[in-house]
Amino acid sequence: MTLFLFRIAGDCRSIGLAAALVLAGCGGGSSADSVPADGGAGGVSLPASATCNLPDFAASALARVNQWRASGADCGSAGQFAPAPALAWNDKLTQAALGHSQDMVAHNFFSHTGSSGSTMGQRITAAGYTWGAAGENIAAGQTSVNSVVDGWIASPGHCANIMNPAYVHFGLACVAGTSANTYPTYWTMDLAKPL
Repeated sequence: MTLFLFRIAGDCRSIGLAAALVLAGCGGGSSADSVPADGGAGGVSLPASATCNLPDFAASALARVNQWRASGADCGSAGQFAPAPALAWNDKLTQAALGHSQDMVAHNFFSHTGSSGSTMGQRITAAGYTWGAAGENIAAGQTSVNSVVDGWIASPGHCANIMNPAYVHFGLACVAGTSANTYPTYWTMDLAKPL
């Protein structure tokens, strides 16, 4: 069994998509540390614990996400999206995503709200990314980058997050569950544009 949930946060004026949970506010810190979206994840080095031990994790994620963005997508009830510019990998967004996936594994839950009550926006800010708009997709149970990204594309709200032309960065993490967890894998993708 696999699960998917999404959340978006509007820019500082609280703009969001219908039926999505909207968070107002902006992050603090710097939004540097991005990898160019022109092909691979360059020098991105992630610990195996952040990738479910999948090979070429960051490069595969960049390729699959940007393949969808380059072709455009029908996101069902969330609308039709024209091709969008490629996203760049961002280490700070990846750190926020990793922290949330680790939290879901450690406390055996599946939600955008952290075990401490943290929100996506708070986690992204705590990671040091200054955001003007942000979105988060989570999933559980998938065994590959392609299966999780394609699953998100098949779900209107997740698809809209991935295809949102305002976003310029993303980070992704997958943490393996244990025998005590409901799911074998816990995925978090954070997408954002800087303030």
